[in-house]
Amino acid sequence: MAFLSLKSVFAQANLGSADQIDTWSRAWGAAAANGSTEPRLAFFARESGLAEDAFLQRLGQALGWSFVELKGITLENEVRKRISTKVAFQHMVIPVSVEAGVLRVAVSDPFDASMLSAVQFDARGAVEFCLAPRSEIEKALKKYYGVGAETLDEMSEDEPIELELADNREITGDDQDASVIKFVNQVIWEAYKDRSTDIHFEPSEDELRIRYRIDGILHQTPLPPQIKRYQAALISRIKVMSGMNIAEKRLPQDGRINVRIKGEEIDIRVSTVPTVWGESVSLRLLTRGKIFFGLDRLGFGGEEEAQIRDIIVKPHGIFLVTGPTGSGKSTSLYAFLSTINSVTKRIITIEEPVEYELKGINQIPVRSDIGLTFAVGLRHILRQDPNVIMVGEIRDLETAEIAIRASLTGHLVFSTLHTNDAPSAFTRLIDMGIEPFLVASSLEAVMAQRLVRTICPSCKTPQRVDAEYLAKVGFPAKEIATATFWKGTGCEDCRQLGYQGRTGIHELLVMTEAIRPLVMNRAPATTIAHTAKVQGMRTLREDGWRKVKLGQTTIEEVLRVTQTEEHVKGLIGDDKVTGK
Repeated sequence: MAFLSLKSVFAQANLGSADQIDTWSRAWGAAAANGSTEPRLAFFARESGLAEDAFLQRLGQALGWSFVELKGITLENEVRKRISTKVAFQHMVIPVSVEAGVLRVAVSDPFDASMLSAVQFDARGAVEFCLAPRSEIEKALKKYYGVGAETLDEMSEDEPIELELADNREITGDDQDASVIKFVNQVIWEAYKDRSTDIHFEPSEDELRIRYRIDGILHQTPLPPQIKRYQAALISRIKVMSGMNIAEKRLPQDGRINVRIKGEEIDIRVSTVPTVWGESVSLRLLTRGKIFFGLDRLGFGGEEEAQIRDIIVKPHGIFLVTGPTGSGKSTSLYAFLSTINSVTKRIITIEEPVEYELKGINQIPVRSDIGLTFAVGLRHILRQDPNVIMVGEIRDLETAEIAIRASLTGHLVFSTLHTNDAPSAFTRLIDMGIEPFLVASSLEAVMAQRLVRTICPSCKTPQRVDAEYLAKVGFPAKEIATATFWKGTGCEDCRQLGYQGRTGIHELLVMTEAIRPLVMNRAPATTIAHTAKVQGMRTLREDGWRKVKLGQTTIEEVLRVTQTEEHVKGLIGDDKVTGK
């Protein structure tokens, strides 16, 4: 086919004059020189005021090319094989179908002559081009070819694999290093783009599975089938990056990687454990600077936020945050410390490990291998003239005793504890061996919390919920008739999940004169909870219902994090919740 003039087609499609095209081209070139990766036609569409799909549809009419919705297409394996992985990823094209021997290929820029030539040569047959947005093509390539497929295609079993770690290397979407290095970078890059907090490399007998944890839920990422062949090389690369011993495969190891992604500093905590089919590797992604939300962004109600602001400026006492792993306890503690951080206060923390670095705060990492435990570190912190102390976790009697002694001698202490709700924290400390009168006199407040996924704003829609179902799950009876319920139907923005992002639900129990004697008399947690509720404490479930009524999350999400899985299955009936 003859290659086309961009200006003449734009004029024919009434998308822009020659002068406009020149202006847009200069602006796009300047943006690209400053690091922008936005495709040319996507940039032009934005400048013209049109959505990219509408822009491409008008362009296609002028060209005589069709526009294809890739979301509604299932790509057959035989069709995929008609275009090589290298060409598909290098030029961002994807084969769509074969009709009467003619291969249909979706492209996003019909004016890229080198791309059109490469596709026609690679297809070795008749080609019909159609248009689709580049972002949709990228998603389809990941879905059908797998993350890093073009990188693995470049490898062969005999290829020498360079595993030297390049210092100060910036990870981007198109790193050109050796194949293994490039593949690992791509996996981290994709996880970062998808807002993942964890990456898991999990070997089995016949495959290497890679899963991302997004908004607290694990998702398996599509991978090329040949990934298993390079398992040892990929894991060795990660171990080199994190400073581990690559020869030691029988013992667990821990390491850390510091990388830059788009100019942003990312800390990656790495852990390996030996399994039957090789080493399993977990990477925790920690974004510097983005974790420090203000208290107003953690999901507190107005009354709870006011109470917390009063507690965190007290001169002494203990404030505990409780909940299971991954419930956002560290984020809350960092938010508290950031709120009260000032030149007039000396704040010292001891953590395992130090997840985020806070300017102006002295942070001590636990080193159990050389004897620096929470208890040892805390004992020495008291000699450092602190005003505020943060202990990563109270996990034994010795740490609990020192923390309580610190609070009684004029220090404000923040820490975490693993209990299911706030009232159980009192009984847990007493069970550890702390005298009840010390618990009652030192604890100022306990906050239990969980993280719930928030409804995707792009596909948020009302839903009708059966009143019988609401009564069964304990939704407030007096509000059933007036409440409006929402859900996410699933879209490309949220990976068809209906959720995007997370917020906290909280249960704040403040020590009062009514609760103190209950603690001193070793009252059970249920009795303490009843008294606290009478005094206005909102439980985790009740705070969840509040966020459901605000349209932030769903009933099922609240049940998921405040009930055991078996209980949730018993409560939720598939026929009870329907769309409007």
